[in-house]
Amino acid sequence: MRKLYSALSLSALLGVTVSCGEMIENDLATADVVERITQEAFVPGQLLIKYKTANQGSRLSQDILSLIQASVVEEIKTEAISVANARKGTPSGDLLLVESKLGTLEAIERLRNMPEVEYAEPNWIYQHYATSNDPYFTSGQLWGMSANGNQFGSRAATAWAANKTGSSTVYVGIIDEGYMYTHEDLAANAGVNPGEIPGDGIDNDGNGLVDDVYGWDFDGNNNSVFDGTGDDHGTHVAGTIGAVGGNGTGVAGVVWNVKMIGAKFLGSRGGTTSNAIKAVDYFTDLKTRHGLNIVATNNSWGGGGYSQALKDAIDRANAAGILFIAAAGNSGTDNDATPSYPSGYTSPNVIAVASITSSGGLSSFSQFGATSVDLGAPGSGIWSTVPVAVGKGKNATVGSGYASYNGTSMATPHVTGAAALYASLNPGASATQIKNALLSSVTPTPSLQGKVATNGRLNVSGF
Repeated sequence: MRKLYSALSLSALLGVTVSCGEMIENDLATADVVERITQEAFVPGQLLIKYKTANQGSRLSQDILSLIQASVVEEIKTEAISVANARKGTPSGDLLLVESKLGTLEAIERLRNMPEVEYAEPNWIYQHYATSNDPYFTSGQLWGMSANGNQFGSRAATAWAANKTGSSTVYVGIIDEGYMYTHEDLAANAGVNPGEIPGDGIDNDGNGLVDDVYGWDFDGNNNSVFDGTGDDHGTHVAGTIGAVGGNGTGVAGVVWNVKMIGAKFLGSRGGTTSNAIKAVDYFTDLKTRHGLNIVATNNSWGGGGYSQALKDAIDRANAAGILFIAAAGNSGTDNDATPSYPSGYTSPNVIAVASITSSGGLSSFSQFGATSVDLGAPGSGIWSTVPVAVGKGKNATVGSGYASYNGTSMATPHVTGAAALYASLNPGASATQIKNALLSSVTPTPSLQGKVATNGRLNVSGF
């Protein structure tokens, strides 16, 4: 059904932004605009409903679903939610992903004042926004690592020269596409879930996922966390964080020794809020139940509007001491004026990252925000690892390659790698301490004055 919504009503539902970052300022949003938002920003007809109490299967729940002509797609249950409930002593209400015949916006409108519903929101769609003897460093192409002494890089080369190269006891999560954990420059730093026995077809650690050895594909709902050359963005991110350094091959990450685990939720059509929640909670569970030293997750993606359900998951990660490092976005806009998510959530573990160029300027595409973005990091012309096709046709295989990408997606893993580096040098440091160290060590940068909260760019040389 096509329906007109007032600007006030639509902004309340969608957090005032559309997928291209433009505010809706007209007195009345047209049906065409609503339809475009529906197609681009969230899954049409789907919404997330959070009850105030456990109602799944009750008569009350059935009445609510009937009101919006909806059926349950799935109940979002994760170990992190269970642990959070146990900690509080009182279970929270059910979180359901439902499909409504009325459409997302009308269904939310009908539930707006229901006393039994804590919130109802769209299932938003997110998109991704890419001394060493490694050839790309020695040739000067890795300016983000301060190759050739580039002062606007992360100064990682200075840390390496002081033998500060990381530790295999530190883990980071990559919430993105899959990443090529067999890549020649990444394989040595591929982390595994210690609770799983590879290939036995059993959910050994009881998290509901079978053989999630290298992580889990929440988009495809399987353990194949790398699916070929389409997973280039996630692989590029992984290389900036932790490509093996000093091996005479390819590139070097900010931190040479680290363990990376993947949670794939971005597929060919992007990723949804429901799968992002499961991905964030996956790492929270790995840390709280298995004791893995996961210090941060890298989140080089964004889109859609405010999601309380996703913020709840980020808050659960915060309670577990996991930083949530996020890209500011690539629309060149001011996030203070038009919030961008997930980087714009106010959870204390969020670090929002803008992009700078090799000459220290704010990248033309980079979003910014004097209060909502924390710091800048290298994001233009960043060389890193990618999967490449080898051969043609049915005999084609996937091999290890390298490419240069631009984006706040590329700036963010510089900061995630920095978090892992600091954690390796300061065992036991809390998420708060790591975040404070990253933000307090920035180098003041003219192009970032009044554009990010610290007025500066990433600098790991003093760690």
